[in-house]
Amino acid sequence: MLHALRLAALGGQLALVSTAGILTSLLRPFHPDNTTRCAHWFGGPGLKLLGVKLHADLSALDAHRGPAVILCNHVTNYDLYVFGNMVPPRTVTLGKTSLKWLPLFGQLYWLTGNVLIDRGNARQAKAAMITTTRALVDQQTSILVFPEGTRGHGKGMGSLKKGAFIMAVEAGVPILPVCANNYIRGWRLNRWHTGDVHMRALPPIPTAGLTQADVPALMARCEAAMRQAIDELDAVAGTRPNAQPN
Repeated sequence: MLHALRLAALGGQLALVSTAGILTSLLRPFHPDNTTRCAHWFGGPGLKLLGVKLHADLSALDAHRGPAVILCNHVTNYDLYVFGNMVPPRTVTLGKTSLKWLPLFGQLYWLTGNVLIDRGNARQAKAAMITTTRALVDQQTSILVFPEGTRGHGKGMGSLKKGAFIMAVEAGVPILPVCANNYIRGWRLNRWHTGDVHMRALPPIPTAGLTQADVPALMARCEAAMRQAIDELDAVAGTRPNAQPN
């Protein structure tokens, strides 16, 4: 029963925030701070509705100044709330074009200045990536990406795709990984306290001076650091993919 009530409340919040976000974003459409504001509106209240407590060490992210490519591991659709409050100013996200067809939220996603990519259209995807890379430098904008391209559903982080790394190298901006544990394995949405999320921002990984030839090594370095961090967070939370959930 509580699970159903929570989902209904989240649906109401989604409609409310999307409507408010569309109206406020019309004052300055496609401005990068639109995404930050709306992400925070989703994040904090959404976790309260879910009955989730967040334990986050974001000192490495808070200390960074300037544009960056922020990488987050993709666990579930609840990542909208889990990662919402950590989105820094002047940050947009990278998402699939199919998102724009979602009622209200899709229109909000587009109007707030996020980047939509059609993965089935190589030419369009490349053009969008070039535009985003220029924005990283010219507009001093950061971009948040879920580099796996799909949700892990608590089974662990998948292999990373190279698009985000190419953008970072082309723009010469650092990569900032932000990792969460496989939280969904410990959640019980029918309980008053659903569970916890443990999150950590890792030190920036520089890309200045790198070329496209360095991308595979950069990807391997970043993936290793993220997997280690997620494993450590899972150990604290008791949510290792190869362990039985509590």
